[in-house]
Amino acid sequence: MKHFVKIMALLLAASAVWIGLLKSSIVSGSIWLFPVYFVISLGCYGLLMVGVGLMVFPTCPHEAVLLQKDVTEAVEFLKKRGVDVSSYRS
Repeated sequence: MKHFVKIMALLLAASAVWIGLLKSSIVSGSIWLFPVYFVISLGCYGLLMVGVGLMVFPTCPHEAVLLQKDVTEAVEFLKKRGVDVSSYRS
């Protein structure tokens, strides 16, 4: 919930600045495109963060071992129940 409040406060502040700049005659007409630039910048930032996250994706060998153990236990459980798991390769 804290992140939601932070994001809403940031959007409210940005909107207040944008409206204030529109009402003043100091800034030229290009300020109308501020929301479009903001959305495009936010999308680029999101794509960058996804790309960086994929490039430095952490490997978890310990978790892989635990997952393999769980799969082996599940196969044994299913074999006891009479389920054919011959296509599984351990």
